[in-house]
Amino acid sequence: MNPMTHQQRRRDLREALSEGAILLPGNLDASRNYQANIYPFRQDSTFLYYVGVDHPGFVYLMLPDGEETLYGPPSHADDVIWSGPQPGTADFAAAAGIGNHADIADLPATLAGLAAQSAPVHYLPPYRDANRLRLAGWLDTAPAAVATGASKALTAAVVAQREIKSQEEIAEIERAVAVSALMYRFALHNARPGLKEAQIVGAMMGVALAHDMQPSFPPICTIHGEVLHNESYPNTLNEGQLLLVDSGVETARGYCSDITRTMPVGGVFSPRQKEIYEVVLGAQEASIAAAVAGATNRDVHMAAARATTVGLIGAGLMKGDADEAVAAGAHALFFPHGIGHMLGLDVHDMEDLGDAVGYDPGASRSDQFGLNYLRLAKDLRPGFVITVEPGIYFIPALIDRWSADQRHADFIDYSAVAKYRDFGGIRLEDDVLITDGGCRILGPPIPKTVEDVELAMTWNPEESQRS
Repeated sequence: MNPMTHQQRRRDLREALSEGAILLPGNLDASRNYQANIYPFRQDSTFLYYVGVDHPGFVYLMLPDGEETLYGPPSHADDVIWSGPQPGTADFAAAAGIGNHADIADLPATLAGLAAQSAPVHYLPPYRDANRLRLAGWLDTAPAAVATGASKALTAAVVAQREIKSQEEIAEIERAVAVSALMYRFALHNARPGLKEAQIVGAMMGVALAHDMQPSFPPICTIHGEVLHNESYPNTLNEGQLLLVDSGVETARGYCSDITRTMPVGGVFSPRQKEIYEVVLGAQEASIAAAVAGATNRDVHMAAARATTVGLIGAGLMKGDADEAVAAGAHALFFPHGIGHMLGLDVHDMEDLGDAVGYDPGASRSDQFGLNYLRLAKDLRPGFVITVEPGIYFIPALIDRWSADQRHADFIDYSAVAKYRDFGGIRLEDDVLITDGGCRILGPPIPKTVEDVELAMTWNPEESQRS
């Protein structure tokens, strides 16, 4: 991003939060199994948004009068042996448009001076223990008290800025979706009997790495789509199964994609699979149509819930009045999660800040099963980027529990549902921008209708051998 972009963001933040100091710690390296063996570094997204420095150990501080300082880790002459020549704190500060720079060792004294003046220090709730401990030391408080001391005013100001995506941010998200489209082209063309889930996901990640992008979350690639967060890949694909793939990538600037497709192993949906697939597709179409400025994301979720219920009544799995069934929550046996979430610098954008992202002040989550997992319920505004991802799942343990209790028996035909215990699950997901005139799906089209999926899966063994 242009340094002026980060400067303007910080000015807007200062204007929204006119009193007190603003403290934004970047992330540190995280060790895997011993100190020197680290996970790939991922910077804190709010730090990236306001500062843009994608290196570990940096901290940004804005004083009450607007003076800015970037604090950086000390360097050692031998660092060049392991990492090559690297910019120093002064270089990073200049690139970010920050006037002052200092060693991180100087930060505690500055914060102590603010405390002596009774100046509030605003910081966000930490999600990593390393930052929680650092904040506790800097602010001379107990680690357990750090979370309760996080600034609600700063959280609200950050959410208000980051939830509206600029054209530059939208372009970055679309770059990520474009790479996802290439990844799904491979998956659709190769989901055939005899391959392993691991081969599919491994090749998809190879496409991402070839475009210098990392996964935005551990990908899901499974013949057990009824397990919502299945992140292991041991199974061999067999004819007639469904393969559900939920994956995303992030650009070098940290902006993410999050796409799900479900495909028939071997290239052709069975009549039963096609019927349920088209119910999910209809639910996604209904929810995308409902995703307009002024509507709430709860409205989007309920549009998917109603379309799912109507479709399952048509398939003989549910019964009765669709609206009454949705109001009772009967559809959640098959659709037990929320319709989606914010997307941006995080695949679940800003969810480290809690429900302040998805719910307006004073609003709270429903206690109804299924609806209680809705991550985003507030009014949609132009510039929001959200995921829309309905699904239908046949989860044996959940079916058994509800059936034993005859829960919502007025709306669910359990004898019919029993015939689908081994069906698995289907989910479809796209990334959607809310606009002044409605919404649009971001990125290039990725096959989604039954006809387009089957066409994309057309595979010629002789052609494959020649290639």
